[in-house]
Amino acid sequence: MVTEALLKKYRPMTETTYYTLLSLTEPRHGYAIMQFVSSLTEGRIRLGTGTLYTMTGRLQEDGLIHIVSQENGKKTYQITETGWKMLEMETERLRCQLKNGLEILGKEDSDGGEG
Repeated sequence: MVTEALLKKYRPMTETTYYTLLSLTEPRHGYAIMQFVSSLTEGRIRLGTGTLYTMTGRLQEDGLIHIVSQENGKKTYQITETGWKMLEMETERLRCQLKNGLEILGKEDSDGGEG
């Protein structure tokens, strides 16, 4: 359940949190999360192991992700229903932010081209 405390803590979401949650829409272990995020952002965001493991611990503690398996010291995580709702809310917030920016900059079409 999305609570006021979660909204206060995660809105707006950091890019690293956002992309980590996106990566966990299917089960992934730490290294796979780092690879997915780097690939999706074309190398713009590279998660370090310290950052990733601190973040996954916090996201797990807050109920946004959970461990789905643990083998040979590798934890595999996946987003929870609450995490999914937070991700949807943040995506909508970002969509509105982009729409406003495109309107103000005179680039009203959805592909970001000249308007």
